[in-house]
Amino acid sequence: MLKVLFTVLRIMVGAIGLVLIIDCVLLIAAGKINFGTLVPLGLGVVLVIHSVYWRSIYSYVTKPRWLKYGWYSLWGLLLIWLISFTLFIQSLQQKIKLSAQPLPPVAAIIVLGSGTVAGKPTATLAKRLDTAVTIIDAQPSAMIMTSGGIGYGRQRSEADIMASYLHTEHSVPFERILQEGTSTSTQENLSNSKIILAAQGVDLAEPIAIVTSDFHIIRAAAIARHQGYEQPVTVASPTPLSIRYNAWFREYFAFISGWLLGEY
Repeated sequence: MLKVLFTVLRIMVGAIGLVLIIDCVLLIAAGKINFGTLVPLGLGVVLVIHSVYWRSIYSYVTKPRWLKYGWYSLWGLLLIWLISFTLFIQSLQQKIKLSAQPLPPVAAIIVLGSGTVAGKPTATLAKRLDTAVTIIDAQPSAMIMTSGGIGYGRQRSEADIMASYLHTEHSVPFERILQEGTSTSTQENLSNSKIILAAQGVDLAEPIAIVTSDFHIIRAAAIARHQGYEQPVTVASPTPLSIRYNAWFREYFAFISGWLLGEY
């Protein structure tokens, strides 16, 4: 029975590792070389190696007692990490469902940036803007703000590109759109936006919609509250399927990083 259990575990470990490798290699081939692709790629390689050479590795590490305990400890840490990651994903999915409920009247709509390519929004950013249009159309009195600075080697701010997209693709008048074009992170997005909101007479005590990707809503809401937004209403836009699960993986570490850095 124990032998069968180890065989099943070995197959599962190998399958998970293979999926991670394929996913990350495809993303890296598309130019997405970052923490969220390199870490799971390394983890995938380790899992596949353990699956293929399970007996040899087990035989080697179980001879010295200290190495045996260390090996078991590493697998224990991996199990703890998997449990915490699962809980994070469950919480994220609950928040995504809540964000799909009808939106209350808001004083402002802030759309957070997510990258541009050749002067156009990425697929992820386009989804955010498309999602924001639903609120813009439903609440014509709400102030609209696009938020995103000038990337390395770029000439136009992300906020400007976002405003152009809203105008050309959805006929949103330019005069309705305010631009926050200096930020380089979510923290700066919301911090810099506060200055513009105050200049327009919008109080942070009022409900303010923050449109971002579904994987990002927990962290965005936490940062907003930390910065004094009393009623942030996060609106989740769908993440393209090709990068969805990798984005969830990266966001788990980003959330921990944000907490360690005191962003919330």
